[in-house]
Amino acid sequence: MSPVSRIRSTPDDPNGIVRRYAANSPFRSATAEELVNEDNPFRRPVRPHDLGFLDYGTPLPADRALRLSSLLGHRMLRTVHDADLLFLPAGGAGHPSQDDAAAFRSAENRILGREAAGVLEHHLFHWLAEAHMPLAGGDMAALTAHVQGVLEERRARPGRALEVARGCRHRKQAATFALVQLTAARPAVLSAVGRTLLGDYDTAHPALRGLLLTDFQGRAGRSTHYRRHLADAGLSAEPYAYWQFLLSSSLAGANHLHTVAHDHDRLAEFLGAWVHHRLDEAVTAEGYAEVFRTAYGTEDASYFTGTPELTAEGVATLTEALVAPLHERFGAEAVAAFHRGFEDARRLAAVADEDLAVQLDWADRLDEYKVKAEKLDALISSSGIEVDLETFVESHEETSTTHVHDDHRLVVVEIGQMHFWNNVGEMIPMNEGDKLLIPAERLHGSMVRSGTCTYHQPVITEELLSQV
Repeated sequence: MSPVSRIRSTPDDPNGIVRRYAANSPFRSATAEELVNEDNPFRRPVRPHDLGFLDYGTPLPADRALRLSSLLGHRMLRTVHDADLLFLPAGGAGHPSQDDAAAFRSAENRILGREAAGVLEHHLFHWLAEAHMPLAGGDMAALTAHVQGVLEERRARPGRALEVARGCRHRKQAATFALVQLTAARPAVLSAVGRTLLGDYDTAHPALRGLLLTDFQGRAGRSTHYRRHLADAGLSAEPYAYWQFLLSSSLAGANHLHTVAHDHDRLAEFLGAWVHHRLDEAVTAEGYAEVFRTAYGTEDASYFTGTPELTAEGVATLTEALVAPLHERFGAEAVAAFHRGFEDARRLAAVADEDLAVQLDWADRLDEYKVKAEKLDALISSSGIEVDLETFVESHEETSTTHVHDDHRLVVVEIGQMHFWNNVGEMIPMNEGDKLLIPAERLHGSMVRSGTCTYHQPVITEELLSQV
């Protein structure tokens, strides 16, 4: 359980490794027909053409954890983790999913994926290691008290995203986007727990398999409710049907859990992260149930209300049952490693909560961002302000796979029409002269609806943005 294993060495050509992995056909950019993908779990659009200017050779700092390289990186890392899990093609011979399945399952893809994983994990998660603080006290009693304290803190403040969702004018759209994010997280927890169930460790930790199996069976038992809730919201439960609408932060928590589950040297970290996932699900269950009922007018929120409750006594008992045998065998490092995994998962959950809150708020107030765009465009023109600018000329049905920008941008349509989207089923028309402000790190995509479309993207600085 050496902490050295948490940070993998950076290869000589990290960007080349990532680009070679992303060159596999299932990762090609999306077409106009692939905004939602309900029949091909192997299809994972990544925007590989963007990898030519992104640098995966250096780690992201905490304040840049939602940048474009993060979104594409987490898409690729999630695909690496899925390579040894079971997914079934949608149809028989001749169905498009068959070719993608063969490329996805190929030995070459697995080998390149494992090589890319080291680069991606270093780039995406190094900031967590920089934030590590030792557990005050450092013993089992301190650890259980810390976990209990986080439970009480989160119970009092479950998260800002649910508050924003409840306050949105377009509640159904907000609830839909929030539910879509759960499709990135909840199935991944089940798979990560399943990874750890396998093995021969009962003499070293007699209780572990039973604790994991109970959790696994409970999650599997609620899968019918999970699928029904998605159906009630007009959504599909097919794996990665809404791949393009998953925030990087939604993928990050699941990727971290898979990362520590895959590396058995990090067992205690996995257990800490898993306990936090259980804690997070417990404290947000009531909020999700309320958002679901309000948005869709149904009283049945059994997937959320059926989430196992965690009491202070219960989480202390669980933590001790998980860590005590490891502490006896490995000493104080087992306690420290569990604490690291728990805290890393807590930080990732906090980032995801804030990211979702900001995305929901922006999507709910697009009319205001159109007004801001008009003001910014007028200010730039009237004051003769020079700004960095990108211009695109695209043809009918040319599609931009969902992405984020690392800076604030305007979209200004000069000629033609396009559809803009930032949520499932929300096609926002933009015609000649229309303008929209897209803040940095906000997920969006587009498709040209006219024969051709010319549009501009002026880059907006913080100073310029503050003037409107």
